[in-house]
Amino acid sequence: MGPSDDPRNDDELLAASAIGDGAAFAAFYRRHIAAVLAFLARRVGSEDVAADLAGETFAGALLACGRYRPGEAPASAWLLGIARNKLRESARRGRVEVQARTRLQMPPIAFDDQDIQRIQELVGAGARALQLLEQLPTAQRDAVRARVVDELDYEQLALKLGHSEQLVRQHVSRGLRRLRTLMKEQQ
Repeated sequence: MGPSDDPRNDDELLAASAIGDGAAFAAFYRRHIAAVLAFLARRVGSEDVAADLAGETFAGALLACGRYRPGEAPASAWLLGIARNKLRESARRGRVEVQARTRLQMPPIAFDDQDIQRIQELVGAGARALQLLEQLPTAQRDAVRARVVDELDYEQLALKLGHSEQLVRQHVSRGLRRLRTLMKEQQ
């Protein structure tokens, strides 16, 4: 069984990662790298910078996974929050942070053509996810787009859509589940 086929949910993977299970973090990484790369690539316009920021994001997630609290937000939203913070830090300082890599005592990563091709494939997977988003029922599509793409918290989302927070959470959860199913069917 490959790490991307790990049957554990994200909460279980992060809990296992927090106690040193490297395979759990590898599975979490493989499950979310395409979405993180797509999120960052749309914002920075450079695949190299997006890849660096994705590395920083996952390094930050590895360092912070013990502080992740299931139930407060989906793990994917928590991870995109880390990505958003890394992006903000990079923009503020005018360069990609190397702080997490230094703390982990990792040398800078050099990308070759094969690496860039893989990044492009993963960014394409994120773009496909956005296309598949359009196939969701309207309520789910609007909720997922506002939560994941527009990055609204559930309280803001409930106000925007005129629904209760509980209903909005349900729409987001069902929409993300359906989106995962659609992506698996395309593979």
